[in-house]
Order: sequence, then C-alpha cells, then structure tokens
Amino acid sequence: MISLPSLAATAALLALAPGQRLFGQAGTPRGPEDPTAPVAVLTAALYNDQANLREASDSAQAALATSVLRDRLARLLGPQVVPYPVIDSLEGSSAARTLAGGPPCHVKVACAKWVATQAGARWAVMTKVSKTSNLIWLLSAQLIRVETGAIVQDDSTELKGEPTGMVRVGVRQFADRVARTIRAGGHVTNYPDGEPADPPPMP
Repeated sequence: MISLPSLAATAALLALAPGQRLFGQAGTPRGPEDPTAPVAVLTAALYNDQANLREASDSAQAALATSVLRDRLARLLGPQVVPYPVIDSLEGSSAARTLAGGPPCHVKVACAKWVATQAGARWAVMTKVSKTSNLIWLLSAQLIRVETGAIVQDDSTELKGEPTGMVRVGVRQFADRVARTIRAGGHVTNYPDGEPADPPPMP
C-alpha cells in the first residue's frame, strides 16, 4: 500500500500555481499511454433510488468499494496512484462542485477528467454501486483515458448474494483488470498475463 502524505503536505500540493500539475506536464500523446502513467482513483458513488428498500447502511457498500479499489490499485500500481487525499480534496472543491452542476463529482465523467487533469494523472477510475434489493447490487466501473476522454473499460457486473462479500469480489476483479490495462498502455485484455500466445503452426 502506498504511503499517503500528511494533511500539511497535501495542502501544499493543492496550492499550486495555475497550470501546474502534481506529476508534471505530459507531452503530446504518441500511441498508447506510458505503462507507468499516473492514475486518479475517485471515491465510489452510491445509487439506491430505485431499490425496493433504502437503508442508512447502504452507504457502507460505497465506502467499502472505495476502500477495496484503492487498496488493490495501490498494491498493484504503487506510486503511479495519485495520493488519495489529493484526489479527495479536488473532488470536494468548489470548482468540482460547479463543474458537476449539482450531482457529486464522482458520478460525472467530465468532473472525473477535471480531477485527474488537476492531479497530473493520465487515467481516471470511476465506480458506482447500485442497489436493487438487499441481495442484488450492480457494480458499474470505468477506466477513462484523460487525454481523449475515451472510456477504455466500461464494466457492469451484477452482484448477487451477501452484498459485502460480493462487493469485495467484484471490485477486486475490476481493479485487477484496470491494472493490467494500464500496464499494457491502454490495451484491454481479460487474460491475467496478457493475450494468450499464438498457437503453433499446423504441421
């Protein structure tokens, strides 16, 4: 797990002059992204407006998704992941609220891109957990290439069963795929070690 800066250090990072970026300015993109490009991981959103029963405890699933996703990506990508206090401060800023136009920043692609850009990240990760019932949840998650706005991964997974365990499993699987895609420069693959090797030629 990456170490996070102190609040004082975070405040200093956010007090950059206009146009500065935490991880430096990226050059003109030439093909795939650098496999070591910085990543901004936003907090997970909760949607339960259409659930047959809304409960105060529902928000715990979004908090769990955030924790699992961030812990997993920190382990897999290390220093590529922008420190989370920086992302949280940008998400909650007045500029982000204005850009989102009412809804939270973490449900708007444009706002996620803005947060990532301010943090100097080349990738933005968004997640949402939606409740249908106590035993049926949906995980919606995206990996966005900040430079182009392209949604490189757009996952939608139905989670059936005990929600805490299913959220953990679904988010970990998404995080693993995100890490593989970023390490491959933006090439999406479902295989743990990349695309399978070509079969040998027929005799």
